[in-house]
Amino acid sequence: MRLYQQLILFMLAVTVLPLAAVGFLLLSRAEAELAARIDAEQRILASSTAESVSAELMKTVDALARSAELFNWQTISPEELRGGLQLLYGQSPAVSAVLHLDADGKPQGPPVFRDDAESEHPGFDPREVDTLAQAVPVKALRLGSKGQAALGAAYTNSLTGHAAVAVAVKLADGEQAPFVLAEVVFSGLEALLQRRAGGSPGRIDLVDASSGRILASSQPERRLKPLEPALASLLTTGDTQVRSFQVAAAAMRVSSARVPLVPGFDVVVSVDEAVALAPVRAMRRTVLLSIGLTFGVLLALGALYTRRLNRRLSEVVAGAEAFGKGELDRRVKVEGDDELSDLASTFNRMGSELEAARARMLRWNDDLKARVDEATAELRAAQAQLLEAQKLAAVGQLGAGVAHEINNPLAGILGNTQLLMLERDDKDPDFESLRKIEQSAKRCKEITQNLLRFSQQRERPELRPVELNIVLRDALSLTENQLKGDGIVITTELASPSVRVKADPGHLSQVVLALLSNARTAMMKTEAKQLVLRTGERDGRGFLEVEDTGKGIAPEHRSRIFEPFFTTKDVWSNVGLGLSVAWRVVSEAGGTIDVRTEVGQGACFTVWLPKA
Repeated sequence: MRLYQQLILFMLAVTVLPLAAVGFLLLSRAEAELAARIDAEQRILASSTAESVSAELMKTVDALARSAELFNWQTISPEELRGGLQLLYGQSPAVSAVLHLDADGKPQGPPVFRDDAESEHPGFDPREVDTLAQAVPVKALRLGSKGQAALGAAYTNSLTGHAAVAVAVKLADGEQAPFVLAEVVFSGLEALLQRRAGGSPGRIDLVDASSGRILASSQPERRLKPLEPALASLLTTGDTQVRSFQVAAAAMRVSSARVPLVPGFDVVVSVDEAVALAPVRAMRRTVLLSIGLTFGVLLALGALYTRRLNRRLSEVVAGAEAFGKGELDRRVKVEGDDELSDLASTFNRMGSELEAARARMLRWNDDLKARVDEATAELRAAQAQLLEAQKLAAVGQLGAGVAHEINNPLAGILGNTQLLMLERDDKDPDFESLRKIEQSAKRCKEITQNLLRFSQQRERPELRPVELNIVLRDALSLTENQLKGDGIVITTELASPSVRVKADPGHLSQVVLALLSNARTAMMKTEAKQLVLRTGERDGRGFLEVEDTGKGIAPEHRSRIFEPFFTTKDVWSNVGLGLSVAWRVVSEAGGTIDVRTEVGQGACFTVWLPKA
């Protein structure tokens, strides 16, 4: 981090940050107090407005109910009925129409209303008679007494565009008594809300909480529009009469009060937070501007101070960068007699020492490389000699005995088998068994010869094109019955067409038999006995795989499995020559053997051979 940056951080830590923290703490506290005062004023305004709305509605309802009790509506004449309806119509300027209904809610004659421009009553569209008649379900009021009144749900007066509500008044006692419906328009209530709002930045809405619709507002353009979704959901929860809350989604502060005696109506007083908290936020901007100006002045002073130092430090930095690139002959110019001059002198001395050390290190590297190469060559030669000596020592002790003790009995078996084959016809049931005995005897003879070849320099085997599928099938035929007798399930996945590789067919059959024998022995004590044989080609080479589900090979034994006489089999009669001979055969053919194994999960041997 540069000196100038450190100076900036120091100024931030000492001056700007404490000032900003204290200022914002005080402003946050002032904002919280202002918000609390706004909420309190809104609750008072909402509560008083709700009482005024209730008083206005109840005034109209009470006037209608008292006037209805003045007449005996069941015995008066039609002219008196018409006059009585006119009397009810004139009880309140908020009434737009009066309609006479029977006990079933059916209109009895035309509505009473005035459509002249000089009337102080709201207008009424005669085509909306059915809407008015259905606004209050009067059948539910049959059990009431004379003069009982009820309010219906709010709807829209189509002629004036204001919200309206129907008031039903029962005209007599008994279930068959008629009713009168009066439509009360909220134009007067909207004027009341506008007077209450005055010149304040907020707004007052009369809301139908059940539908979330604004029935009247101090801002006429909001009339009959849906309330903000976030605010509407808050109104439907809780049963508190007067409450305040903050609507974060709409950035508003809201207080609401339920209208007394009118269920479902709420007075909502709301104001935008940006407007309500404008003084505090303006003060916050002023504080930010002051802090910014202070910080700018400090930056300017810091720049002037550090510029003097940067001119001297630039030369030292350039010298250090040159040292980093390996230019150890570079030297820094020394001027003056201060701390920077001492630093430049130190860099120059360091460069001289590094240059001398690099020269010494290069000489040491050359000497070390020569010694390592010499030691590596000697080690490889010693390892090769040791490996050959171990092989010759192990196999040489057994070679003579194998040649005399095994080959002679095999010659007798082979000769007698061939004589028996000459005495029998090809269709004889024993002929095929004798042929297999002959082949097995020949294979044993080849195995003893391969054992001697492992430790002796002999002529190269006879390499020619061989089909892997044929070799695998021939080898499997010699031991398939034995494998199945041990309960082993054999699965073959042979390539089609068969892959042709370059190898000695007899030696390759010996490799397959050795792998099959090892797999059979590994699965003798396991529950899962699955043997999979595969052939195929990949990356320009043919391969043959023998995979079993036996006991697997321990990690400490994997490096020794191809050594002569090394075995992990439980039966000691398997003297450990199978894999060592197989490795020698495959190597002579130019191939390799890969092993994948996991203890308890089995092993997979893959023989890779060059394609023919």
